[in-house]
Amino acid sequence: MFEYLVDYYNYWMFIGLMAIGFYAMMVKRNLVKKIIGMNIFQSAIVFFYISTSVKRGSVTVPILEHSAGHDAGHGIDIMHYANPLPHVLMLTAIVVMVATLGVAVAVTIMIYRRHGTLEEDEILASVRRR
Repeated sequence: MFEYLVDYYNYWMFIGLMAIGFYAMMVKRNLVKKIIGMNIFQSAIVFFYISTSVKRGSVTVPILEHSAGHDAGHGIDIMHYANPLPHVLMLTAIVVMVATLGVAVAVTIMIYRRHGTLEEDEILASVRRR
């Protein structure tokens, strides 16, 4: 059992980060703390995908050299090549994460200007009074 925990320590770290982020989004009442929790949660997902896409023993990227002297029938051992697709997808996820953070901060600023607070309970109470 201990060997399993040690061998997959990175997964336990991601689970911990995701739990911290999810806890902050669900339990905290301050909107800035909720945004920080969302960012931690999103970062944990990006780290998870990058960590799982690592291939041990790969020595190069999948760029094949073609020359006139090569015959088309030779085989390629794919175990020697790293797959760049998960990394590229996570670059896209990082762009979406930054855009989401920007929108969340902009909306939080608007809420603060309108209600004068960032506490969820006080905002809901002021909305009910109107």
